[in-house]
Amino acid sequence: MKKITGLFSILLLLLLAATASAATDSSTTSSTSSTDAAALVYVSNVSMDPEVFYPYEEGTIKVTLTNSGTSSVGISDPNIMSDKVHIMNKDTWNTVSYIGAGSTITYSFRIKADPPDGTIYTLFSVSTVSSGSIHFPLVVKVDSTDIRTVVSETPDAFTKSAEESVNLTIINPRAGKIKNIQITPLGNGITVQPSTKYLSSLDGQSSVDVTFSVTAEQESDLTFQVTYDNGDTPHTSTVVQPIKFGTDKSAAVPTVNNIALTSSGSTYDVTGDVTNTGISDANGLVVTVGSPAKGTGTYPEYAIGSLAADDSSSFEVTFTSSDLSSVPLVFNWKDDDGDDYSVTRVLDLRSSVGAGSATAGNSSRAVSGSSGVPPGGLQGMGSRGGNSLFSGSSGNGISAFYPVIAGGIILVAGIVLWKKRKWISAKFKKQ
Repeated sequence: MKKITGLFSILLLLLLAATASAATDSSTTSSTSSTDAAALVYVSNVSMDPEVFYPYEEGTIKVTLTNSGTSSVGISDPNIMSDKVHIMNKDTWNTVSYIGAGSTITYSFRIKADPPDGTIYTLFSVSTVSSGSIHFPLVVKVDSTDIRTVVSETPDAFTKSAEESVNLTIINPRAGKIKNIQITPLGNGITVQPSTKYLSSLDGQSSVDVTFSVTAEQESDLTFQVTYDNGDTPHTSTVVQPIKFGTDKSAAVPTVNNIALTSSGSTYDVTGDVTNTGISDANGLVVTVGSPAKGTGTYPEYAIGSLAADDSSSFEVTFTSSDLSSVPLVFNWKDDDGDDYSVTRVLDLRSSVGAGSATAGNSSRAVSGSSGVPPGGLQGMGSRGGNSLFSGSSGNGISAFYPVIAGGIILVAGIVLWKKRKWISAKFKKQ
């Protein structure tokens, strides 16, 4: 009986020992398995918005972890370790999270970067439940350089009521892109098309040109206000373009000469030649008269059509007027862009009429003397409503000098006869 009891005790001890050994092996295997599983979790992606921070600017850093193993892994306490990068949403990730096999988890940190300009080297860290921590280096760039906005192209001169093109260039010298760019032109008495221009983004170290059509009714300052986002933070940049009226150096310049006036009762007929002494063509050139004169009869308006640079054409306008001392001769045309130009030349026809040249019925009264810029400058509008000079000359050619030539011939003949009077007298006596 004692032998049986002893044998049973030995068997029980062996069973307990085997159970303890199996438990130890299971614990070791489980610990090793957990460690191996955590080792298969890695940082698969990092993104920053903005790509480059302004000093003290807030932005977002996103870190994605991927579990390439076959079992879930618990992780906790994600952190960005730096004394110059401050996490603004630390309480967002204060619990343990599990990444399933083949799954990912993304941590989104709202951060603020401290100055100065330069590169901040920092470290992302996250703890695993059954093993150590996972670390990954991060690089945060800080740059206080602002974008540049410049007016890169303007006309030689702005002209009242004329449509001009203004080119704006936006330069992004930063290493990262900016986005949501809106350009808004502002100015009193100025119409700009388009009224707002939107650009989705502009890459770092690049530029873009934007063209606006500007029509000014008065001299003023045209301000281009540029707003954009660096990450989620808005910024503003402005540039001012003064609008001053002046002479367009490339415009057509009609020059008038050989002006002559014919009257028939209360109706007058003015003829002349016009030459385009400017650089560009005058398209759709039309000649008429302005107040107090009024176009009437056969040619109230005279259409010349296109007048190329250095080309000339004649014109004829019929009108009525109660005051010939102030007859505005108006030239209207368009440039190659379809912009309207107008210039007015005030003619003083009454003062140019010679004595005895006015007769009843049809009479021709040639304008003598110079018809260049009158004293005090030109009257009325200049080039495209501006102040461009308009000049000309008038006269009846060499015929206007016939009386002077005849008088000179008679005078010379008289002098010759006076000096030869004795010889002539002697000839007569011989006869």
